Amino acid sequence: MEITFLGTGTSQGIPIIGSDHPVCHSDNPKDKRLRVSILVTWNNWNILIDCGPDFRQQMLANDVRKLDAIFYTHEHNDHTAGLDDIRPFFFRQGDIPVYAHERVLKALQKRFDYIFTTKDKYPGAPGVKENVIENKPFSFHGLTVTPVEFMHNRLQVFGFRMEDFAYLTDIKSIEDKEVEKLQDLKVLVVSALRIEPHHSHFNLEEALKFVERVKPQTTYFTHISHMLGFHDEVEKNLPENVHLAYDNLKITV
Repeated sequence: MEITFLGTGTSQGIPIIGSDHPVCHSDNPKDKRLRVSILVTWNNWNILIDCGPDFRQQMLANDVRKLDAIFYTHEHNDHTAGLDDIRPFFFRQGDIPVYAHERVLKALQKRFDYIFTTKDKYPGAPGVKENVIENKPFSFHGLTVTPVEFMHNRLQVFGFRMEDFAYLTDIKSIEDKEVEKLQDLKVLVVSALRIEPHHSHFNLEEALKFVERVKPQTTYFTHISHMLGFHDEVEKNLPENVHLAYDNLKITV
């Protein structure tokens, strides 16, 4: 299983438009972050987790030629706004399967009604095949996918475990029964927004405590804001088995 970090930034990305924060003016490519998303490649299947506003740029940067499914964590704009840009994949492959909580699918139907409609559909619009996710494992072409439920302030979000890999973004709190799904991981990806506490995201301290709780072999932090600091400075102060992810990083699990 190969994981490509397409984007590792928070909702505004880094740099933020018009910001004078030092991180936003960094020359280090690892400090430039598109909106958060990953591509999971397994047995030649390409699974996208979240399709944000930088989707087109991310596909071009990584020369992605086919897309077999989109798994959505939740409906916020930085995770969904790129859906229209699946058109090149649709024209080559047909309807693209999307997997999401029923609430998230309804939000997408409202925002992208011209994609989901079956009446008088514009011929240039892409199409999708809807799959409702509940909080129980499902199969994707023989791959067991286990949703992991947690809260983003008051909003329910799904993370996903696939074999020995798990991806959790936009997390603030999680119940013990959901943490039990994360035992014996080789790689955990989890969000760590900034140093200061935040009402709907783990800050760095909370993310590190969560790592101690789950005890994966290796952890990568994502959904990072400029307020976390410079990549290289933060990285050197992390525990040995914990790293900051960065855009276009590829790992094998």
